[in-house]
Amino acid sequence: MPEDFDRNSAGRGTAFVADLNAVIHELPDRQQDRLKAELDHLASLSNDAVMISAEQVCPMMGIDLEGSEGVQDVLLMLALDYPQAFERVAVQASLNRRTGGRNWSAFQFDDDGTAWALEDDAARAAFVGEAIEILNLPAHRKREADWYQAVRVHPITGEETEIVQATIYVEDRAASELTFGASEGLERQVFQRVLEVGIACNPAERIVEICAAGGKKVRDEYAQAFSKHFAPGSDPPVEAPRRDVLLHTFRSQPVFPVEPADGVERVEVSSLDFFSTGGGFTRFEKRGDGETIYQFLDRRFGQVSPLKAGGWQIVSATLRIVIAAQDGKRRRTLTVTLRSPNTTTIPNKTEADRQLVLKLLERWNLIAPPSPEIDVIEDD
Repeated sequence: MPEDFDRNSAGRGTAFVADLNAVIHELPDRQQDRLKAELDHLASLSNDAVMISAEQVCPMMGIDLEGSEGVQDVLLMLALDYPQAFERVAVQASLNRRTGGRNWSAFQFDDDGTAWALEDDAARAAFVGEAIEILNLPAHRKREADWYQAVRVHPITGEETEIVQATIYVEDRAASELTFGASEGLERQVFQRVLEVGIACNPAERIVEICAAGGKKVRDEYAQAFSKHFAPGSDPPVEAPRRDVLLHTFRSQPVFPVEPADGVERVEVSSLDFFSTGGGFTRFEKRGDGETIYQFLDRRFGQVSPLKAGGWQIVSATLRIVIAAQDGKRRRTLTVTLRSPNTTTIPNKTEADRQLVLKLLERWNLIAPPSPEIDVIEDD
């Protein structure tokens, strides 16, 4: 409708609404309820997050959004002509809203050069079969796994990353309820509940994100199943915490205070990635022990260094934390990469190493404190 369209006016607005209501009221009561429920569902999805999700999913399916007038127009088109794409957009919106939040966990694999078998039909079938076992459901329950590709856009740089996603829909136990039937009397209606398990795979960064009810233990089981069927030659992944990274701390050469109990010999910034407002990227890596990255940038660029000149933003940084030899163990190095807005890649080492790294990053003001545990209410 044009911007000046007034649905409450005494003219065409009122007539239009009255005609729509008349069409709805001519339907049987139960069909009216279903229609209104569907319209409510569409209304709950009419937001910017869903529009972004449509822009990420639809091009991968060959669906052209050019000419669509806003998110409502896109949703109606998808619901009528592309029902599978409609469901995928809704799931993608859920992923965008809740990545790193409640019920979503990210797991990091070591970059060992082994490709994931994401396109292997046998591996997919085996993974879905194990998902049914994790859900502790009878084998005869119907299930459907929807595998598709989407595009994730970096919120700062606009860089596009192709993501392989899967949503597993499983028929749960039959449930029933008393409801009013066509005869206006109570009757028992049987319906099937549907469980959803979601995974999002980023082969470029070797990260898989998993969403499933049941808490961390259950998501760990899905991560192990993913490793078993899609990356059998790789070491099992470890959970990668999703914490907002505070990369502005790297704008000036930071100080890394340590305590004797940490066992840390030295810490150095080994790389910095910058993004410019004009769309440019640049990366600097430390080579040798002659000087730090900060000394090099100051010597080479002076006041036009990306650290000092306007228009440059730090989007990623890598730290090398050298652990001193102790208790018969050799000296070793933990490499940690921080990427905006909330990716913290911690090495696939022991849990003690991971906890040490998290404690140090918090002390050095490089990651935000953990978010308080709150319940999330989300429209489906």
